[in-house]
Amino acid sequence: MEEEIKRFALVWVSAIVSVSYCYYILPRIKAGVPRLLFILPVCLQFFVSPMLFSSWFFIFPIMFFLTGMATLKLMLFAFDLGSLSPRPSTAKVAIVGVLFMFHVRGYKYNLPPVLLWGIYPLYMYLPFELGLTLLKSMLTIVLGCDLEPVFDEPYLSTSLQDFWGRRWNPVVSSILRSGIYSPLRGRSKSKSGLSKFIGVSTAFLASGLFHELIFFYTSGHETPSGGVTLFYVLNGVCTATEIVVKRSEFGKRWTVRPVVSWMLTMTFMVVTSGWLYFPQMIRGDQIRQYTKYVFVS
Repeated sequence: MEEEIKRFALVWVSAIVSVSYCYYILPRIKAGVPRLLFILPVCLQFFVSPMLFSSWFFIFPIMFFLTGMATLKLMLFAFDLGSLSPRPSTAKVAIVGVLFMFHVRGYKYNLPPVLLWGIYPLYMYLPFELGLTLLKSMLTIVLGCDLEPVFDEPYLSTSLQDFWGRRWNPVVSSILRSGIYSPLRGRSKSKSGLSKFIGVSTAFLASGLFHELIFFYTSGHETPSGGVTLFYVLNGVCTATEIVVKRSEFGKRWTVRPVVSWMLTMTFMVVTSGWLYFPQMIRGDQIRQYTKYVFVS
């Protein structure tokens, strides 16, 4: 564990150096392929970094912030499709990195499998939101950056579009919208429902593949089963269909009461996640790793 803590600190120190390079050097390079060539080594570094760890506790923040968010931001910036966030103080970032160097206590897996299965959705969501919200608050205060909200009460969603588009991880939704959905819609000559359907489905497919990559890293490089990708593809197709139907004449005439649509949405999410998503976590032992850092022994 101590070795992983040291590597974790080194990864973030190298990330600070790489990000500083991106802020100071890349804007001076012409957008397009030339800038992309200078960005690729940084992206490669961010993709390789999670493979240096075996613990979910260290893999997740690196995957989320570096392999996922930072890489896509840099790829968009390479072609002038987006700007980098306001540059925080490097000294303050270094201080935050030092604060992560704490002694990690032991944890144990102590929940019965049946009980754990029954509370999977809340069990995954609540600690996830709490941790990221605390992290967001800390970074907002320490770095002086106004960050986007992490979640917006996804358990109150009354449709799949409401869940994925506005309430569940708006940061990722925004990046997928600007990085995949909008470019695809922009290239389409037709602004029909079909182009919207393709754009939404492709964004979900990309999210599914990225989550498969997460499971690949955290399961000891075990071959993905494809269930997680199928979960996102299924949700993407259903969300896209819902959007198209709601904007059709039929959808405008036919309305559903909010309480009914809420029940249908939550049922769909629980059933599809229990069928496709959580079995992959059990198979790859991510549930056990996750509980090691949620329940204190």
